[in-house]
Amino acid sequence: MKKSIDIICIGEVLIDFIGHQIDTSINRTKDFHRFLGGSPTNVAVNATRLGLNSVLVATCGQDGLGEYIVRKLKANNVITSHVKKIDHMPTSVIFVSKSTGTPDFIPFREADSQIDPSQITDDLLESAKIFHTTCFALSKDPARTTILESAKRAKQLGLKTSIDINFSERIWNDRDEAKLVLKEYLATDPLVKLSEDDCYRLFSESKTEDFIFEYFHNLGASTICLTKGKEGVVLSDKKFGLFHQKAIPVLEIKDATGAGDAFWTGFLYAQLLNKNFNDTITIAQKLAVLKLQNVGRLPADIDISSFIELE
Repeated sequence: MKKSIDIICIGEVLIDFIGHQIDTSINRTKDFHRFLGGSPTNVAVNATRLGLNSVLVATCGQDGLGEYIVRKLKANNVITSHVKKIDHMPTSVIFVSKSTGTPDFIPFREADSQIDPSQITDDLLESAKIFHTTCFALSKDPARTTILESAKRAKQLGLKTSIDINFSERIWNDRDEAKLVLKEYLATDPLVKLSEDDCYRLFSESKTEDFIFEYFHNLGASTICLTKGKEGVVLSDKKFGLFHQKAIPVLEIKDATGAGDAFWTGFLYAQLLNKNFNDTITIAQKLAVLKLQNVGRLPADIDISSFIELE
């Protein structure tokens, strides 16, 4: 069967209300601006900007914010036939501080976790190359069970699985449960993206690179990409070993929200093009830098594919 879909992104779709005042607490933020949000949603939107075909599998409310979500997804050429609207729960929203570092946030979770098996058909899986999700999406049923079972089917059908381990105790307050669920997903040998902040939150203490890589390799992941902010990126692959790149300098950081999603979109894009890991990390970093320099989504007035081309 012809693979017409590059990436299936499954998980949280929501509204980010991002503060106008930079580098201040939510307590002191006076007003907010509305943006389409959710980590897998960001990846799906970013992917289309790179010329990829992406499908979002997600659930929102049958309300004004849900209508806004679908309208914005369609405007960005994301395939929305697997986005479900429900009457009994409103669209999820998150209030986020605008920050040059790790943003503060307050989540109000409602419809995003209501993903059911009917939204992920075998026909969809058979037509795709990558199956991507997040720790956020796995934190709550019925989405958790749907995603775990679908990931196993995806693996059997030859898709490459992927996960952003964007763990937060505000979303998932049971670390032991989170580790068990991650163990089940990592058995599909996904490409793994995580940050130092994610690791600190997941293990409730700082861990060394050696510990982090050994931990996730032992759960079944062959390729683990650890982002370290100003310290750059370190990737560990069971077959090819360690790769380290310094961070690309950023002249002005306007907003860090979504930078990790931009990084991972670039990573998956490069892997679809069969780039080596050094080139993959460089492309991923370039896309993250572009996001850091812009509030909200990636800018509409430039050719992103040309921007991230390797020199």
